[in-house]
Amino acid sequence: MNEENNQNQVPEEQDNIQQNSEESPIDKSLEQKSDAPSELLEEKTIETPIKETLENQKKNKKKIIIIAALALAAFIVVGIIIYIISKANDDGWFSNQMLAFYIAAGLITAGIVAWLILRKTFRTRLKMEKIMKDDPDIDDYLVIYSLTPKALYFPTIIFSFIAAILMNIPSVNVTAIGGIWFAIFFLNFLVEEYNISIKISLIFIVSTGFFLLWLHLIGKVMAFLGFFKNIAISMNAAVYLLVGILGLVTIFISWLRGMFYYITLTPNYMNLQDGPTESGEQIGREDYNTRIDTSDILERLMGFGRIIISFKDRNKEPISVLVWRIKSKAESLERVRGKLAIDHVSKKMKNGI
Repeated sequence: MNEENNQNQVPEEQDNIQQNSEESPIDKSLEQKSDAPSELLEEKTIETPIKETLENQKKNKKKIIIIAALALAAFIVVGIIIYIISKANDDGWFSNQMLAFYIAAGLITAGIVAWLILRKTFRTRLKMEKIMKDDPDIDDYLVIYSLTPKALYFPTIIFSFIAAILMNIPSVNVTAIGGIWFAIFFLNFLVEEYNISIKISLIFIVSTGFFLLWLHLIGKVMAFLGFFKNIAISMNAAVYLLVGILGLVTIFISWLRGMFYYITLTPNYMNLQDGPTESGEQIGREDYNTRIDTSDILERLMGFGRIIISFKDRNKEPISVLVWRIKSKAESLERVRGKLAIDHVSKKMKNGI
């Protein structure tokens, strides 16, 4: 009897072993799933001190910059007070010079007070870039604004300042500088006014070569080139300096406008910012298309290009944005349009629970 009972127990034990072996993969998968949150928590606990130290370093740098700025401002204010007292003793408190100083000080003070009151309501392009950078669910984004077409004249602007310096040298050839300046200006004019593609550039080069060959056959090449020697452009240093300053002011105004009128592109939506506050329009990724236009070869050689945004709603006109450093922006745009952001981190994980 004992032997029969033992023989009956052996198959039962083997069946239990087989059942446990069959259930082990499921148990292992459940254990792996149960361990996944703990692993994420461990990774988060490792990453959290690093992020905190980096944030503390940034805060310390900001504090140092603010303290230095306040010290410089206090030094300037003390100097201004000393200047006011000295001028008041010489000319009187209500002289024309003092009244002009009061007006300037009042405007500066009003501007500072307005900035302190309204700075939290402003939603600038730089602030939006910081928001996008700090968002844990967005890895790729693009914030762009449209430059003025006068930015294409930046070679002329740079050479204008160089020419203003060279004009102070006594032995310099004034007409040669004027000719070079006019050639650069004319090239920038062509870049702004016309869309010169690679095909047009090749046709122009080949046509110019055949034209010079024809002039060589009739012996008129030097006579043709001598025509350009008769073009004499002479301007003084003040004119060159004025052209450079006006160009920089135009580009600066375009940059300043871009602080409040810009476009934010994320994997899920696009935000059209329209003003200094939160005014704007959000458009889903399926309701618009983007296209990169670098067909103008001269614009592309200078680093410029256009990002064109078209809408499925035919009532909306396409938006053409002239940007600099088109290569990096095109790469960012391709990454943005090729992804879909998902909030994969739960609130409990964010709170460290």
